[in-house]
Amino acid sequence: MQRGRRIAFDYGDVRIGVAVSDMDSILVTPVEPLINGEDLHANLVNLFTEYEPLVIYVGEPKHLSGAESAKMAAVEDFVAMIAGITDTDVTLIDERLSTVSAAAKLRASGKNGRTSKGLIDSAAAAEILEAALNKVRLQGDGS
Repeated sequence: MQRGRRIAFDYGDVRIGVAVSDMDSILVTPVEPLINGEDLHANLVNLFTEYEPLVIYVGEPKHLSGAESAKMAAVEDFVAMIAGITDTDVTLIDERLSTVSAAAKLRASGKNGRTSKGLIDSAAAAEILEAALNKVRLQGDGS
């Protein structure tokens, strides 16, 4: 796997969860979620400048059946915004159950999901990034 940071987003109407990997893509760390509002473009620019990601992953909202959810149009707009900021490749990653898994891990660590909404968003982004990295490792892909 090529050395460099990867970043993942869990898109939400209010907050966008964010997680980044280390340079060797071994550790995944949730970071402060972004507020989905008028400063989103500038905040994305700052995030990409700070982390200089090699690859960007965005959770692809699907129903358990595999069908696209109604949120897909908003995610596509978000991906288009990212593409307008950077030339870095953006890959969609199936995000089914990422929030459920993130909430379970937070509960297991003693955190209450109701009072830690931002934590859940970025923990879900970490789940998305872990899934993406595992997929790349299994495929032996260099990205």
